[in-house]
Amino acid sequence: MKKKEEEVKKGLPAWQGTFGDLMNLLLCFFVLLFSMSTMDAAKYEEVAASFSSAFGILTGGQGALGDGALIGDGISQLNNLGTMSSSMGKKTSGEATEDNDSKEGDKSQAQMEVEQEQLEASENLASQVTESLQKDMTEQEKQELTEEEVISDVTLNYTSQYVQLTINGSILFDSGSAEVKNDAHGVLNKVGAVLETFAGGTIEIEGHTDNVPIKNSKFASNDELSDARARSVFYYLIKNTGLDPANIKHAGRGDYVPVADNKTAEGRAKNRRVEIRIYNPLSPNY
Repeated sequence: MKKKEEEVKKGLPAWQGTFGDLMNLLLCFFVLLFSMSTMDAAKYEEVAASFSSAFGILTGGQGALGDGALIGDGISQLNNLGTMSSSMGKKTSGEATEDNDSKEGDKSQAQMEVEQEQLEASENLASQVTESLQKDMTEQEKQELTEEEVISDVTLNYTSQYVQLTINGSILFDSGSAEVKNDAHGVLNKVGAVLETFAGGTIEIEGHTDNVPIKNSKFASNDELSDARARSVFYYLIKNTGLDPANIKHAGRGDYVPVADNKTAEGRAKNRRVEIRIYNPLSPNY
């Protein structure tokens, strides 16, 4: 008896069904991606317009979308992209320059006014100090002073920050010594009285030397000598006046800040000195 022939299955092969399902899934996947990447043009235009009005960006176009230079010109937008991006959020160059010049002018003017006020304060303080130091001097003694001296061997100058009294080192100390000479007591007493009267803030005492090397049993260098001399004047003033030590700074500067040429004996004599600075009330260091 013959076997019955196998009936042929109708429809597509199994693999084609699986393949079709896969294609459908891929199609759905890419449609989903496309829908997620699509933005609402109207909403984008509103946001872009808001940024444009707030920060001054996209100023070259007619709108965020449409015929403006950024979008409407297609690929040509790349030519101007650098210029447009560099100007985002900024004022025009003319406005920015004018604004900066105005601010710098105002700042410069304010600084000049402050410095002028400080200079006038120092000038007034210098006049009071000079008058106090020359209080007991006769007219003959005043005439014998040099143009720079306020009293014998003491000169006065001032800046917008302070009034400075410079005392000749030969008046205060013997060569190579940091001990205040007895003959210098009168000068330091006058200076101390002035400091008590006019120095309500910071006082600085600096010792200076010439550039001739020194090395003896007490001092190994000009640095040590100048520092010791500044401290000697400091201790003398503390002992003989009512000044607050907390307001007085003292330091040795060695031969690093000359005021004259060290090649001559006269210049070296000027460089051996002690400087006392009285800061005016308008100085930030007061």
